[in-house]
Amino acid sequence: MIIEIGHFALLLATLIALVQTVLPAVGAWKNSSPMMATATPAALLQLTLITISFCALTHAYLTSDFSVENVWANSHSAKPWLYKLSGVWGNHEGSMLLWVLILASFGAAVALFGDNLPTTFRARVLSVQASIALAFLLFIVFTSNPFLRLDPAAPEGRGLNPILQDPALAFHPPFLYAGYVGFSMAFSFAVAALLEGRIDAAWARWVRPWTLAAWMTLTLGIAMGSWWAYYELGWGGWWFWDPVENASFMPWLAGTALLHSASVMEKREALKVWTILLAILTFSLSLMGTFLVRSGVLTSVHAFAVDPKRGSVILVIMTIFVGGALALYALRASKLKIGGLFQPISREGALVLNNILLTTATATVFVGTLYPLLLEAIDKDAKISVGPPYFNMTFVPLMIPLLIAIPVGALLPWKRGDLTGALQRLTWAAIASVVVILGAFALTRRGPWLAPLAIGVGAWVIFGAIADWLTRVRAFEVKPDEVLRRARNLPRAAYGSILAHAGVGLMTIGITATTAWQTEIIKAMKPGETLAVAGYDITFRGVAPRRGANYQETVGAFKVDRHGSPVLELETAKRLYDMPRQATTEAGIYASLAGDLYLVLGDELQDGGYAIRAYFNPLVRFIWLGAVLMSLGGLLSLSDRRLRVGAPGRASARSPAPAE
Repeated sequence: MIIEIGHFALLLATLIALVQTVLPAVGAWKNSSPMMATATPAALLQLTLITISFCALTHAYLTSDFSVENVWANSHSAKPWLYKLSGVWGNHEGSMLLWVLILASFGAAVALFGDNLPTTFRARVLSVQASIALAFLLFIVFTSNPFLRLDPAAPEGRGLNPILQDPALAFHPPFLYAGYVGFSMAFSFAVAALLEGRIDAAWARWVRPWTLAAWMTLTLGIAMGSWWAYYELGWGGWWFWDPVENASFMPWLAGTALLHSASVMEKREALKVWTILLAILTFSLSLMGTFLVRSGVLTSVHAFAVDPKRGSVILVIMTIFVGGALALYALRASKLKIGGLFQPISREGALVLNNILLTTATATVFVGTLYPLLLEAIDKDAKISVGPPYFNMTFVPLMIPLLIAIPVGALLPWKRGDLTGALQRLTWAAIASVVVILGAFALTRRGPWLAPLAIGVGAWVIFGAIADWLTRVRAFEVKPDEVLRRARNLPRAAYGSILAHAGVGLMTIGITATTAWQTEIIKAMKPGETLAVAGYDITFRGVAPRRGANYQETVGAFKVDRHGSPVLELETAKRLYDMPRQATTEAGIYASLAGDLYLVLGDELQDGGYAIRAYFNPLVRFIWLGAVLMSLGGLLSLSDRRLRVGAPGRASARSPAPAE
């Protein structure tokens, strides 16, 4: 009965989405207040109904109701409750239900907290948002219904892919989808602005909080996925340029450019054309990611292997929304005012450079990801693989000038800047970065020789963020009590920007160190033998069987010493799950800020030994610490009151101005 309620709620939500799409749009066109007023209750009702539907499916998973085909195909009664819960979105149908739940949540948030928006504009935003929900609700109802019954009910389920049975994977998809789907708000704001003919500083201030929330959650989602791949897949790496990894990375890059472009538009009413285009393209890339993982065109541990016909439907949805938005953009863009003028050497100029590099980097990832797929679609026999060498040669050279420019741009004033003055304020940061470079050379004493320079670039970004704060509070220029007063009064958005930039620098150091100086040793070992890696002495104690909740495993025990002193006992394992019968590798990791000791137990050899892989990944934790710092910076910026009030009073008081 609960499943039927969930199915019925889903059908009602589809009907409400249709109402929310049509009535507010017509009301905005006819300037009918009663029709526009339907947008808010419709958005809230749509969210309520989808929540009921999602809770019904969740209940079926938690109670192991194998009369539901989706539960039978993706769960098992012996699974721990956390993985029963994550099984809800660990499949195509359930994850699409989560997708529309998050979509409806963003729409309801605008309905509840968008009182600062003009009535007609809010009606159009909620109408566009509902149209996206309507398309995907219809997709779920007709092609991906998670509430289909089995008759008779199965006695037991087939289980969830074992590599997805992990705590990080329980939270990774919701954060990732919140980022993916959250960019739909920027899309809806852009389309509504083009329809209304109002694109100004007020619009930029309205759209920034929603874009920032999506960017922040997508950052966390990507970081969680990277962390999961690092410790779960057993290959010692944190990123592989997998097409599905790229599918989430591209909207993140475009969203980063959108955030900076909206900042320029808010402050100077410049870059209007670019900001609107980025809002459309960012969500377009999110839709493309949805298509890639559900179309069957990819073979990846991250992808949903589903019927390609479903992917075709998503492709049609993407074509309608992206094509329609770009057509509307083409009609309106030529009529947009240029906005505030600025000199090339200015904060606006630095942000334009930032956007050029980020969009170009997005394009390189786009080409590297889709070119092999397009080539194979044209010629089935033409199979090529685009891997890390391509991305390292195209993406990395674009990032170096961007990282160098970040501290300089942050210290330039708006409209017209003093490059010499900014560089003078960064003198101590440059000296400190050179010291870091020399220290890296002294400590490594081996190639690759460009790695210490990249470490120095990361340090430059961190020291530049500190210099930005020192400049804002006028440290060393005024008395200490005045410095404290200015620090207390500094906007949270400024602190958020400083933290995010420092996080970028920290991540750069971690990526460079672990990529350039990772140590890997593969050795056949018998109990009692010792392996030396990166100053650690690792003694293999042997293996023992162990039983888990829904798996059995062979556990390898190791004693780790450093400079003759015991450090810890470390375990690594090979697991075999009951259902489905699939093996996984569980790495043993000794984590520290200096680097991770990473052990993997391989297959048993004929002589009774085991193949052991040992890695030392220097400073690898800096990658995820940097991502967390970036997300905290986004959260701090989001808490800034200036991003909650929406727009200046003068902007909200006047009637909508025509685009031309």
